Amino acid sequence: MPNIKSQKDRVVQAKKEAAHNKAIKSNLKTVVKKADAAISAGAADMDAQVRAAASTIDKAAGKGVLHKNTASRKVARLAKAAHKAAAK
Repeated sequence: MPNIKSQKDRVVQAKKEAAHNKAIKSNLKTVVKKADAAISAGAADMDAQVRAAASTIDKAAGKGVLHKNTASRKVARLAKAAHKAAAK
């Protein structure tokens, strides 16, 4: 445990930030799974699900939870899968 006040504050801030990031990542995984399920099922609302997932991924990247290249890769893969499913 730190003895210096500023370091004690940083420990509290780090825990709070980790919880916030975990919540964002958890929601991100849920939305992406829903989009993947919609793609594989060929659901009517597939485009809406993919757009929602892409938006959530971009928001996570904007907040620094995901690296911008990781976010770009995830969005591209989702879009590619959706395009391939729509072509069938």
